[in-house]
Amino acid sequence: MTLKILQFGTTGQLATELLRQAPAHDVAITALSRADCDLADPEAAARKVVEIAPDLVVIAAAYTAVDLAETEQDLARAINAAAPGAIARACASSGAALVNISTDYVFDGAGGAPYAEDAATHPLNIYGLTKLEGERAVLAACDRAVNIRTSWVVSAHGKNFVKTMLRVGAAGNPLRVVDDQRGRPTSAADLAGFILSQAERLAAAKAGDPAFGTLHFANSGEVSWRGLAVAIFAEAMGDNAPEVAAITTAEYPVPAARPLRATMDTTRLQQVFGITPRPWQAALSDILTELKG
Repeated sequence: MTLKILQFGTTGQLATELLRQAPAHDVAITALSRADCDLADPEAAARKVVEIAPDLVVIAAAYTAVDLAETEQDLARAINAAAPGAIARACASSGAALVNISTDYVFDGAGGAPYAEDAATHPLNIYGLTKLEGERAVLAACDRAVNIRTSWVVSAHGKNFVKTMLRVGAAGNPLRVVDDQRGRPTSAADLAGFILSQAERLAAAKAGDPAFGTLHFANSGEVSWRGLAVAIFAEAMGDNAPEVAAITTAEYPVPAARPLRATMDTTRLQQVFGITPRPWQAALSDILTELKG
């Protein structure tokens, strides 16, 4: 029997990949855009769960404007914390399993990286705080839910670091990119493939299954933003690549503080699901190939 998935989000990087890869899996996705269901109205989102009665819910939409969240705290909290909590309560009452996407920004990056799932959290900005609040609300309301923390998501779709670098690098002018923030880039395609490959297991698993709880997913390998930019230009532009100077976080002031090294450990992913994500370099190569058309 085809698995019924309710997906919040249609145009984000992960949402796009989930919809694109769905035909390769025995799933039927009902994807809701903001026009269909605005997560700023948490109870409306909960009603959609009851109305559609899916086997699995995936929250692939969020308030992700990290700097703007510092001044739009109420909106960020409604979308990132209240809505997942309301959806989780609806899942608990309807019997659906839940996948909620979270972030490495729940960590402060001050020490202890790579961080395991049970490491102490300490968000440095409102975005990270509201995502952490969402994680807690989800697990408190639904015992068949998993919070998947991911980091530095990139793809051939939407807005992301890879596409930004290709756009600004096309001018050929020297660039300055932060070099003291380090993390694990994550292919939206790889994350979507993982979720869809485990959809049947999650939908069938009972409370207490190790598949539920908190999980880290990111491509293997660690790099700085500058290092990632250099890799992008090297493969996409070769000898025409612009120079990329290293700067510090302090030299690139923004409203929201960022962790310097919130690199996540993915050992649990291997232990529970038997999956080791491929290197970020391989994922990047696929993205650049797709962008070339």
